[in-house]
Order: sequence, then C-alpha cells, then structure tokens
Amino acid sequence: MSSKLYDSPAAALEGICFDGMTLMSGGFGLSGNPESLIPALRETGVRDLTVISNNCGADGFGLWQLLAQGQIRKMISSYVGENKLFEQLYLEGKLELELNPQGTLAERIRAGGAGIPAFYTRTGGGTVVAEGKPVEVFEGQEYVRETWLRADLAIVKAWKADLAGNLMFRKTARNFNPVMATAAKITVVEAEHIVPAGHFDPDCIHTPGIYVDRIVLSTINEKRIEHRSTRQRPVEA
Repeated sequence: MSSKLYDSPAAALEGICFDGMTLMSGGFGLSGNPESLIPALRETGVRDLTVISNNCGADGFGLWQLLAQGQIRKMISSYVGENKLFEQLYLEGKLELELNPQGTLAERIRAGGAGIPAFYTRTGGGTVVAEGKPVEVFEGQEYVRETWLRADLAIVKAWKADLAGNLMFRKTARNFNPVMATAAKITVVEAEHIVPAGHFDPDCIHTPGIYVDRIVLSTINEKRIEHRSTRQRPVEA
C-alpha cells in the first residue's frame, strides 16, 4: 500500500486541484480550520471554486485568503459573520451565496458521506429556506426536503493522524471536519501530530482511515480566537 503521508501542504494538494471544483473546508469560525492547506490552496491559483464551509473565515484568516484573491465563485454556508469582504462581494453581485441553517448544513454533508441523496427536516419550513423545495406533511407537520452535499476535495484539520489515515479531533475542532472527511472524492488532512499505525485505541478513532487519501503535518497552528469574551472573577467574601 502506498504511503498517505506527504512532505508539505503544497505536495499534498498537487495534481488534485482544478478550476471549477467543489471544495469542503472544515472549521467553525476559526476553530478547526485547515490553516496550512488553505494558504497552499491559494498558491495553486485554482479559481471558480464552490466552497462548502460553515463560514468564510475572518478578515485576513482562513478562507478569507481565497476570497480576497477572487478564487471563490460560490459559498454554501451557514454563518457569514462579520466578514466585511464577504459582505461587500455579495452585495456587489461578485459572490454567490447559498445560506443553510447550521444543523441542516451539517446533515446535508453527513448525508453526502452516507450515500443518502435527500432527507426531510422541519428546519426552515415556512421561510425563504424552503422556497423551491418539495414540502411534505408527516404526523401533521410540514417538512422540507433537503439534498445531500458532496465535493471533489475536502480539506480537514485533525489533532492526530496515524499513518493509515485514522483521525482524532480535539474539542471544538471536532465540528464539521469529521463529516466532511467522508463526503468528498478526495480527502486531504493536515494533522498537528502524526503517529505510527496502531497508536490509537480503536474506540478512540473519530474518523476511520478509509476516508482519508492524503495526510500532511500541519505547518501552521495559530488557533486564533475570533472574539475573546471575558468577565471579572467574583470577589471572594
């Protein structure tokens, strides 16, 4: 079996990127972003991307880097946040946007990985989210039919990966990354730590290696906090 391990983020993306492809990118806000693979993807110059991601990074970070270079044609997202560039491009008609309720987005991706073409959900019923979609009644309630999401390439950030591609995620970074790893034709993973095959307790594996095609050691692990909220500690009596 050939090795899944690559020497650099650029090498891990070599030969698999093309204009017009659909990309899944893990992360929630700036937590669990594939921080090393996004800059490498930017450097390929690939354009006309449809990107499936919870959000599009923040000013200067994450997927914002692709947005700033005009490489993204369409975003399929749940939260666009306070990304001013995103707002500007969308209002100017330079960026297509398909908004999804957050749970629906996650389930559409999971369905893509599980081979389920469509499912029904009450979320979005009676709103613009349901426009143009089939609606059926189950037990007296209206449900909207949603379809799966799949991609040509998924880029994923893991905490640990073994050489067989088995993955573990840490805390909040275990967000969209596990489902995206299952829903693309090719999955490339950057991991903070790469360990030998057999290192993991099988019960602790979050994503089996069968879903993973390429692995690279992360070169960027800044783990930025988008908004830091603090409060004064109570004064002890």
